[in-house]
Formats: sequence, structure tokens, C-alpha cells
Amino acid sequence: MGATMDQMKMLNELRKAQKELKNEIVEVEAGDGAVVIQITGELKVKKVSIDPEKIDLDDIHELERWIENCMRDGFAKAQEIATDKMKPLMGSLGNFGM
Repeated sequence: MGATMDQMKMLNELRKAQKELKNEIVEVEAGDGAVVIQITGELKVKKVSIDPEKIDLDDIHELERWIENCMRDGFAKAQEIATDKMKPLMGSLGNFGM
């Protein structure tokens, strides 16, 4: 019975952490704000903004690089936040044979 209560407590803590990650937002930019991307702690893209006044349509490769850089950096930062939030909880799962 004790293990079941511990499992329920851990499950509740995991759900709480997942909910908190949903509300965590990482914002990254490139090209002096030409591209701004927001990514949640759940590793989902929330918003992509492109400032048309800062874009040179004759150099579309530059825009592509900015988007790639934002995505890479944003996902890396969001993954770090998720890892930091979940790490203490994941270690406890081993106690339940998971």
C-alpha cells in the first residue's frame, strides 16, 4: 500500500512538472530581431515572428539561417529547462521499477 501512495505522489508531481513546462516559454531571436521564435518547455513551437522590414528578400538564405539558428538554439534551451525540471523526478522513478 505504501508503494502505491508513493507512486500516486510521484505521478502527481510529474503531472505538475509537465503542466509547468507547458507554461515555460523560451524566446530566441536572430538578425537583430528579424526572426523571433517562442518554444514551450514541452518542446513545441508557440510562435514565429518575422519582421519584414529587417528581411532582405534578395538574400533569402540569410533568413533561412536565422530561422535555423533560432530553432536550434530555442529547442536546446527548452530541452535544458525540461531536463532540469524533470531530472529530480526521473531519478525517483527507479524506485518503482520503471
